[in-house]
Amino acid sequence: MSGTRFLGILLTVLGIGIAAIAGLWIASNLSEGTLEAGGALLSAFLVFILVAGLLITGIYFFLRSRNEAQAQSAMETQRKLIDIVKSRGEVDVHQLAIELSTPVDRVKSLTHQLVGLGVFSGYVNWDSGTLYSADARALRELEKCKNCGGALKLVGKGVITCPYCGTEYFLP
Repeated sequence: MSGTRFLGILLTVLGIGIAAIAGLWIASNLSEGTLEAGGALLSAFLVFILVAGLLITGIYFFLRSRNEAQAQSAMETQRKLIDIVKSRGEVDVHQLAIELSTPVDRVKSLTHQLVGLGVFSGYVNWDSGTLYSADARALRELEKCKNCGGALKLVGKGVITCPYCGTEYFLP
């Protein structure tokens, strides 16, 4: 359990505990006659402010821990993707999607994210469904497509595309 999640749960339980104890204290003092209605209302209001603050903060930290877990999961998937491609050199995109337990569109998105981060260089032919790892120096010297021999065209930051067959080359 992450520290953020634990803190969220702890603050929420603490808030509920304080509300219960304060409620019992106010009720018992009202029934004994040692606390007047005005004092009970003021006490309840002050306890409400404290408890609301604890509950809101606890829920915020709990929800934040979920976002952190999702981000961590995405980074682990990216790490797996790059490890698989770099170690094998050439990977079928559909097989990669199965290994990562994610749809092919997500593999495409993850690949573009890794290119944007500058941690992956290689090329992919989405039509044939093959992803290749490549040496960055060799890619920078490319003038013709390795798939069809057509002239390459720079289409975006770190991406070169063959206008003839659609193969995308990723530069670091």
